[in-house]
Amino acid sequence: MKDKPEEQTPTQVPATAQQGGEIRARWAWAEPMVWTERMLATLETGIEGGKWFRLIDKVWSPKNLASSLEKVVAKGGSAGVDHQSARQIKVHKDQTIAKLEQELRAAQYQPQAVKRVWIPKAGSKEKRPLGVPTLRDRIVQGALLHVIEPIFEREFAAQSYGFRPGKGCKDALRRVDELLKSGYHWVVDADLKSYFDTIPQQRLMERIKEKIADGRVWKLLEQMLQAGVMDTVKGWQPTEQGTPQGAVVSPLLSNIYLNGLDWQMARNGSEMVRYADDCVPRAPRVERTQQCATAQLMRGGPSEPAYRSRFQTAFGGYEQKAWS
Repeated sequence: MKDKPEEQTPTQVPATAQQGGEIRARWAWAEPMVWTERMLATLETGIEGGKWFRLIDKVWSPKNLASSLEKVVAKGGSAGVDHQSARQIKVHKDQTIAKLEQELRAAQYQPQAVKRVWIPKAGSKEKRPLGVPTLRDRIVQGALLHVIEPIFEREFAAQSYGFRPGKGCKDALRRVDELLKSGYHWVVDADLKSYFDTIPQQRLMERIKEKIADGRVWKLLEQMLQAGVMDTVKGWQPTEQGTPQGAVVSPLLSNIYLNGLDWQMARNGSEMVRYADDCVPRAPRVERTQQCATAQLMRGGPSEPAYRSRFQTAFGGYEQKAWS
């Protein structure tokens, strides 16, 4: 039996948090306008009851909104359904921040429909949908992301690499290389089909409510998920499931939904490297690879969509599998 590589079980933050600059250094990416050192210390030691209350006031904080606005303007990008450009937002930034704060405080904020555009899909003749929220909605999403991302980042498994601070595709490839050198030659290369568009919103919200107990934050997230899309051909359409690709908060939401799968695979002693909706379970024997694929990916599926997979060895040759 082969020894498993060191990174078998997902890692968590230390049980005993250290004070001062050490905590800030570990969470250097967290928005300082929201996450004070005292809050970060609580994050590391664990909040009483396991849930965070009263977060909405941190979302509408003018400093937080201003920080989000600067990031949105710097990134630029296309205008949404309101045709408002990044330049226009920058010129009227003080008025924009004040208006958004007022609407969020009074529970009058209502996100607009997401503009849907179709872009070429790499390596395919197909096109994939991309959602383009209005810039003011991107600002609110960014402010919300500043507040909730550290809460869930603390819980994410180590083998998840997509859309995470300090991690990337090269880290995922290095992990795959480590597993290969350790004898994990059999792999199921699984790609969840239309994952972002098929995430069940109710189940997603259930996972969010496991850590957040602020009803105003729940409502804000539900508004974002259910804002609908404006398609250039079909017109306005409701969004009863999924979270639009292109939305600022969508990458985090996608990781929240699949985090349970990551931990379950680790508890079962199975190795998996995941980058967003691309999952690569690995094992030293073909039987073990097939078992982890069918037991975890097939059991209802993370979002019950069809998914594509390729069952192969690292040394070439594979048997094509297709489940739905």
